[in-house]
Amino acid sequence: MFDTLSDRLSATFKNLRGKGRLSEADIDATAREIRIALLEADVALPVVRAFIAKVKERARGSEVSQALNPAQQVVKIVNEELVSILGGETRRLRFAKTAPTVIMLAGLQGAGKTTLAGKLGLWLKGQGHSPLLVACDLQRPNAVNQLSVVAERAGVAVYAPEPGNGVGDPVQVAKDSIEFAKAKVHDIVIVDTAGRLGIDQELMQQAADIRDAVSPDEILFVVDAMIGQDAVNTAEAFRDGVGFDGVVLSKLDGDARGGAALSIAHVTGKQVMFASNGEKLEDFDAFHPDRMASRILDMGDLLTLIEQAEKTFSQEEAAKMASKLQSSKGGKDFTLDDFLAQMEQVRKMGSISKLLGMLPGMGQIKDQINNIDERDIDRTAAIIKSMTPKERAEPTLINGSRRARIAKGSGVEVSAVKSLVERFFEARKMMSKMAQGGGMPGMPGMPGMGGGPGRQKKQVKQAKGKRKSGNPMKRKAEEAAAAERREQAAQGGAFGLPAQEDKNFELPDEFKKFM
Repeated sequence: MFDTLSDRLSATFKNLRGKGRLSEADIDATAREIRIALLEADVALPVVRAFIAKVKERARGSEVSQALNPAQQVVKIVNEELVSILGGETRRLRFAKTAPTVIMLAGLQGAGKTTLAGKLGLWLKGQGHSPLLVACDLQRPNAVNQLSVVAERAGVAVYAPEPGNGVGDPVQVAKDSIEFAKAKVHDIVIVDTAGRLGIDQELMQQAADIRDAVSPDEILFVVDAMIGQDAVNTAEAFRDGVGFDGVVLSKLDGDARGGAALSIAHVTGKQVMFASNGEKLEDFDAFHPDRMASRILDMGDLLTLIEQAEKTFSQEEAAKMASKLQSSKGGKDFTLDDFLAQMEQVRKMGSISKLLGMLPGMGQIKDQINNIDERDIDRTAAIIKSMTPKERAEPTLINGSRRARIAKGSGVEVSAVKSLVERFFEARKMMSKMAQGGGMPGMPGMPGMGGGPGRQKKQVKQAKGKRKSGNPMKRKAEEAAAAERREQAAQGGAFGLPAQEDKNFELPDEFKKFM
């Protein structure tokens, strides 16, 4: 959604690189480019004016003029101001002192409230809660049925006593749902209300009546992030008519310009609390202004990536894989079965394109990332599953005839099987080196870790005077003597001291506290 804005800002900051000092003209030109980028992204004009005024004020101050790298300082200022207009700190849900906590969803028709109710229910279930979805949208055809289906997919309970399609009293349903939740021990009630096609006074009054009936702890206004400035106008009207406590952005994965996301918190004074960025129920999470600002500026979002990995990968499995890669066999215990399991775990984290997009600097190759074929993982899985258990455990057994059989079983070319096995060996070698602390191939390891100076063999040129004898008997005697010297050295004490001298060796007192 923010690709165009990211590209414009990246180009603007690139022009500042290499400048030891920023003049007034540089600051004005940068501010002008940022203003154009924000306006093109459909950000509200009052927000743009406030943002640019703040950036220019800080850019002309001492924090830039006295900085060692003024260009980076300007990027830092823009990042901090973006965080500010996005709402500042992450806003968490307020829970009632006495259960159940009531959350009311409201917004325009088509904003995605019903689907979002299921996403929120699943998210809260993952947090250890027992949510109940309440069908109070009795106007839209099949809204009640849709909520029931979404609740079933999310694995949460639903309260839908009325058939809907214009039948039933939504205010009474909302009121009765509280007693139902208490009886069934649900600690959170999520009320899905009817949408409206615009500023509909009748339905606005209905939302106000539901609010008065259930006294919600949180009223969340669901906004379609793709509708631009009209989202801000609707939010203001709803704030004045019914009131809300926080904003939820739906369809944040769309290809619109994203101005609503950047404007709504600043204009309404209410923070964005959640964001939906995909069609799956799992594509939903808390909204973090600092992380969103980092994404816009192509600084990545490693925290979200780590959180997703922690949800998907178990510590036990990760430790098991690490031990295989760190084994003395050079990672040969890591088989194609393990490789397939790791691939399937990564697939559970979501789209490969989205995951790569969370890495810093990926905006420069976003076209290549967007063109990644997600089906390649399925093809790779099909090839591995067409192998016998022995072939997966020992890929070196795969010869020409086996490759032909595997290719036929997985519906690919023989060359694809050969390529997969070769890539597996290379990947295993690289992962084993990294797991042992050796860093990337061709790069020195970190001191104190595997692959570092302590574990890398030093290649020392042999002295000219120490040449091997040409006499076989004499050379054998020299090798035996050298082996005996090595054995004696191995039996010596710590720090290279002889064993008998090491017995009484004492560390200084100041070092003992570290042992």
